[in-house]
Amino acid sequence: MIPTIRCLAVFATVAFAAPLAAPLAATLAAQDAPPTSGMDVIARMRSRHAGEWYKTLTFRQTTTIRRSDGRDTVQTWYETLRYTPERGTQLRIDVAPLVNGNASISTWDSTWVIRADTLAAVRASGNPFLALIEGAYMQPVGETVRQLAPLGFDLSKLRTAAWNGQAVWIVGSTDPADTTSAQFWVEDQHLMVVRIVLSGGAGRQPLDIHLGAIVPCGKGWLATKVEMLQSGQRRQLEEYHDWRCDVTVDPRVFDPHAGKR
Repeated sequence: MIPTIRCLAVFATVAFAAPLAAPLAATLAAQDAPPTSGMDVIARMRSRHAGEWYKTLTFRQTTTIRRSDGRDTVQTWYETLRYTPERGTQLRIDVAPLVNGNASISTWDSTWVIRADTLAAVRASGNPFLALIEGAYMQPVGETVRQLAPLGFDLSKLRTAAWNGQAVWIVGSTDPADTTSAQFWVEDQHLMVVRIVLSGGAGRQPLDIHLGAIVPCGKGWLATKVEMLQSGQRRQLEEYHDWRCDVTVDPRVFDPHAGKR
């Protein structure tokens, strides 16, 4: 689930311009009225699925990575996600063949790299999407806002549009011609994120992520196809298989010192 672009979160240093202290009650007031800010949208995501969204998720992922020479490399990843109030959202990715013991464990702000079943490195950057695909439905709105802050989404900016035949709220932009500023798109049917644009920074082109093929998963929803584009060219394609929600997960899966799974 998108670990290749973890490093791009470091480049997303656009100034964060959203209020942090708006009362949740005010944010959730007048639910039939259109949202007026990105925080309103996040609050609706939280409110719509409160107490129902899956707390664990497992799936097998076919990952097609476009190399710099234009060739595609196809890998199989086995992914395990969970949310707990104590640890927040955690994601483990095991890369096939599993006998090699190569994996990573990510939170929103940190990554543990495992090689040959041994902790090889700890990085002060995490998976930038965990707050939008899981945390937003489980944790307080203020915590989601805090986790999104380093990505540079301006939560004071909001507009509406259509995306693949659906109405969407676009958080982080007010200009229809703006295709490069940090923004995320939320469809209004399931309140799922269907597009994310991350500012590249330092002369890099933005990363444009499309999330589709949405299916029911437990009492929530899951995007089972993710495409990552840069300068109009696909960099990575992720296709999910055998997904299971709210399954029992051994906590040791998320212990980087636990050795072989």
